Amino acid sequence: MDFASLMSAQMAKKKKLLGGANGSAEAEADQADAAPPKKFVRNSEIEAQRKAAYLKERKAKEAETAAKAAAKRQREEEAAEESRRREEKRRRLATESRKQRAIREAEEEAARRKRLGLPELPPPRSEKNGKRPGNGSGDGNSDGDDDDNDGKDKDKDMDEEELRAALRKLDAPIILFGENHAQRLRRYRQTAAAAAAALTTAEAAKLPIPTTLVPVPEKDMKVPTVADIPRDKKGRQYLYRQLASYFNLVLGEWQQALKEASAKNDGETDASRSARSIMEQSRASIRPLFRRLEDGSIDEKIVPAIVEIVHAAQERRYVDANDAYLRLSIGKAAWPIGVIMVGIHERSAREKLYGGDKGRAMTDDVTRKYVQSIKRCLTFAQVRWPPEDASQLMG
Repeated sequence: MDFASLMSAQMAKKKKLLGGANGSAEAEADQADAAPPKKFVRNSEIEAQRKAAYLKERKAKEAETAAKAAAKRQREEEAAEESRRREEKRRRLATESRKQRAIREAEEEAARRKRLGLPELPPPRSEKNGKRPGNGSGDGNSDGDDDDNDGKDKDKDMDEEELRAALRKLDAPIILFGENHAQRLRRYRQTAAAAAAALTTAEAAKLPIPTTLVPVPEKDMKVPTVADIPRDKKGRQYLYRQLASYFNLVLGEWQQALKEASAKNDGETDASRSARSIMEQSRASIRPLFRRLEDGSIDEKIVPAIVEIVHAAQERRYVDANDAYLRLSIGKAAWPIGVIMVGIHERSAREKLYGGDKGRAMTDDVTRKYVQSIKRCLTFAQVRWPPEDASQLMG
């Protein structure tokens, strides 16, 4: 290799090294000068930046709102589930309480009969054959009492001589043409049921307020709570019988108390005459309630309130009964007290006067009268059956 080629190779190598160093420096300079601060910015760029920030903020708010809605919905579902569990527990406890009360009353009645030397009562039908009372079969009758009576009669058959004697006692034909023993026994049961119903109706006519509603025994007058009001037709009829029997019981005790007071004072005084006038007015005003209970035309919205009043009175919680009476009579609506209009402008919160639960009893004169009679029955009941807790006395 000669000197010239050697020199050219060395110079090429040196240029290559210098060129690489200069290239890296130029690259760094280009990167430094790649994004110089702009002195002027276009309106379109500002609008694009503002729109992007707005969309980002909107998405964040929507996500936050959705999270809050989901949390609220979950809380409502949990509250509804908790309320359902409480209601189910309350119903279960009420059922158990009724069963325990029935057992306790049966034991007390058995002890009383044993103390007086009376025969023991037969066990209820549910204990003898596992069937519920009023659930008889074979005659197609829908009335629970008739079904129960038919079931009791079917449990024991009657021989021919005993059957003829029973028909003769009821003044019914002993035998009809072409009638066999089973048909004669069925006719006897129907005749006996009709005679018992007529006797009960005659007893109902002697009550302070005569009614076609068959009275129930005093131990069966306890009405259920508002939550346990029956919805079927037969259950409603029995509920109406309980209400009519309770008000007749109170009015009867009221009449008896006035008679005893007059006999004690050797005649009527001004106070006794006033009390008797109030009693007679209450008895006359409550008659429309009995008529509506008989034909089932009573307002369905008033029935729960009356049941609540009677239930509390039967438990001797007269303050609670009075509160239920106030809710029935005047409701919970706001009353216009003071100045409600200043000039041409309405005062704030005036719209509350037109909302709320308004009383239904004061809109109808007949309803108002028998609701007031119920209140007077409450006033007498707390004197006749005073509460164990003095705080439950009405003022």
